[in-house]
Amino acid sequence: MRIFSFVTVGLLAATVATAQSSKPAVKKPAAKTTTTKTAAKPAAPKPLLRNGIDSLSYAIGLNIGGNMQAQGIENLSYIALNKGIADAMKKNGTPLMDDNTANMTIQQKLQEYMAKKNGAVKEEGRKFLAENKKQAGVVELPSGVQYKIITQGTGPKPLLEDTIKFHYKGTRLDGFVFDESYKRGEPVIYPLNQLIEGWKQTVVLMPAGSKWQLFIPSDYGYGDRGAGGDIPGGATLVFELELLEVIPVKK
Repeated sequence: MRIFSFVTVGLLAATVATAQSSKPAVKKPAAKTTTTKTAAKPAAPKPLLRNGIDSLSYAIGLNIGGNMQAQGIENLSYIALNKGIADAMKKNGTPLMDDNTANMTIQQKLQEYMAKKNGAVKEEGRKFLAENKKQAGVVELPSGVQYKIITQGTGPKPLLEDTIKFHYKGTRLDGFVFDESYKRGEPVIYPLNQLIEGWKQTVVLMPAGSKWQLFIPSDYGYGDRGAGGDIPGGATLVFELELLEVIPVKK
């Protein structure tokens, strides 16, 4: 693992420096002698995980590394990381920053990494929506959310506080279907005001019995954080939504 690479390099550098500084001056031998040297076998490396503490430490390191990579962080100073962990666990001495500064530093850097990581995905979405709004039947709302009517129903339109019964299929721009109720074989019943913003803006315009296609920019979908492993941050999403029934809120 790279977390141990700086220790190895440091030790090797120290060994080389010591060997060079202790070389004796070259002297001519009094008589020619022939000797046969046998190369020493390198010592077998000691296993890293020798006990339970080693295993726990390594497991925590893997967990931290995986989480950081998922957030878009590719490089860290392992020396500073190890010191931060040690300072937090020892509870003695004065850490190099207080909790508030540490949290602010993490949030600031995560936002920077996230913006960089999501930039290309957002740009793909912007280009798609710019072309999509030119297509026949596509309507764009002032927010940039778009929809296209596949089938227009004749039932009532829901209010934000109502509950709706619906079928849906969610797709990324690359065609990957990340979720759909049709495959599960039963519709979803959910309060409209608890759904993503892009749905709130469009579903209130849909009469029950309608089937629409929704095109949701990331700002009105799952934002920069995305959702799980299938919806990346900054992703523009396409939904096929069939509004089966409006269940009015009880007054």
